Amino acid sequence: MSILVICSYKAKPGREAETRRLIDSHVTLLRKHDLITPREVVRATGPDSVFVEIFEWASEEKSRSAPGIPEIGAHWKAMAEAMDFVPLGSLAEAQHPFAHFITD
Repeated sequence: MSILVICSYKAKPGREAETRRLIDSHVTLLRKHDLITPREVVRATGPDSVFVEIFEWASEEKSRSAPGIPEIGAHWKAMAEAMDFVPLGSLAEAQHPFAHFITD
């Protein structure tokens, strides 16, 4: 059974371009290791350097194995240095029944 995931990030001050670059290469890396389905990925932005990424893990097992892959672990570490991983519910947009984000 696949798992749809909604990731929400907030770029650290002065690191918006780096955040965009890391998010853009994130799914490519996950696909390289056959961890996610071919379902189209949705990327969107909100105000205040907020980014949303929606993709589908191929399985729960694959989602749990990802951190053990050195290349992915290193990428996630770089992401954590450039952005904060924030709960979707903490975003102002998510406080409305129909949250609006601008697609990239």
